[in-house]
Amino acid sequence: EGGKFKGTVIMQDEQDKGSKFFNALSPEQQTQASIGKEKDKNYTLTEAYKDNIVVDYAGLSAAKLKADQLKLLLEVISEYIGNMDDGHARLKMDEVRQNLMRTSFAWIGDPNGVFYYRIQSPVLLIEFDHQSPIALSRSRVPTRQHVHTVVRTPNGNDYGKDLLRQHYELHPHS
Repeated sequence: EGGKFKGTVIMQDEQDKGSKFFNALSPEQQTQASIGKEKDKNYTLTEAYKDNIVVDYAGLSAAKLKADQLKLLLEVISEYIGNMDDGHARLKMDEVRQNLMRTSFAWIGDPNGVFYYRIQSPVLLIEFDHQSPIALSRSRVPTRQHVHTVVRTPNGNDYGKDLLRQHYELHPHS
C-alpha cells in the first residue's frame, strides 16, 4: 500500500481496451461472446505448467464483427503484441490479421467490474483474468487489484517446437 511503488498500476490498458471492445458489441454479440455470467473464480486455462494445452474455441467469431469492431479487437491484441520488439511485433500482427476471421473472443463477467476474456486464433491465444487475491487478502473474490494475463502461441508451439510430439507423429510407438 505504500513504499516506492505506491500508486503503481499495471495491465490497465489491457483491461480498459478489453472492456471497451466488449461494450462496443451489440447485445446479441455480447450474448454470443459470453461463456459465463458471473466472474466468481479464476478462469485462466493456459497458465504456467500447461504447456501446449489445447483449448476449444469459444465465444463470438470475429467473422461476425463489423469493421469498427474489428479495429477495436485489433487494438486489444496490439496492446499485448506491442510488448515485443518492433520487428517481431510487425510479423506477429501480420499473422494475426491473416487469421482474423478465424479468431474468437470469449467473455465472462461485468465490463465495469471484474471480468475474464480470451482471444484465440490459430496463431495467438490471449487470456486476461481479474483473479482472487491469494496472499494479499483472505478474500477469495476476484478483484481488479489482482490481474493475470497469458499470451501464448497455440497448437504446440508455445516455447518452440514440440519435438517429442513431432517425433511420436513421425515414429509411432506401441
